[in-house]
Amino acid sequence: MIQKIQPPDWAEPKGYANGILARGSLLFVGGQIGWNAQQQFESDDFIAQTRQTLLNIAAVLKAGGAGPEHMARMTWYIVDRVEYLARLKELGAVYREVMGRNFPAMTCVQVAALVEERAKIEIEVTAVVPD
Repeated sequence: MIQKIQPPDWAEPKGYANGILARGSLLFVGGQIGWNAQQQFESDDFIAQTRQTLLNIAAVLKAGGAGPEHMARMTWYIVDRVEYLARLKELGAVYREVMGRNFPAMTCVQVAALVEERAKIEIEVTAVVPD
């Protein structure tokens, strides 16, 4: 069971939840980046890497018996805040394409760099699969 938590007097967030209450088995998805299953980058474009990153997360969720609807928390690490903000509309479209309208509690942080030099984004997820 996953339930969105929203304080009654707060504005409704767009594209994320302020809180999630969940019960079940925890599935931790390690930081995924925008390379393919052979650990090769196919693009240096931010949106293309984000799409691949989300596809990688979906694949790990599926392997663990879960889906995007089981995500409780996402942490996004980006290397360029300006590009992230400038491309929010494209980002939203690719997110919905891969993850649907499942919006867990999210955090987004700009970092100086990621371990893989070509990576522009890394995302980690905590999912809860109902018992």
